[in-house]
Amino acid sequence: MSEKACQECRMVSSGSVCPNCKATSLSDDFSGLVIIFDSEGSAMARAMKVNEKGRYAIRVR
Repeated sequence: MSEKACQECRMVSSGSVCPNCKATSLSDDFSGLVIIFDSEGSAMARAMKVNEKGRYAIRVR
């Protein structure tokens, strides 16, 4: 099964429902991957407006 990115929050997962926001609008057309370990102390997480640790796509089409 291929990985897909949520079009709402950009979290990357292999399921059919986003584990972060529970949306079903997932896309397999995404680019870039950022792994957030510490969402509170990460400048990248703040720039992406991410509040949970996980794997996120930079761009989702």
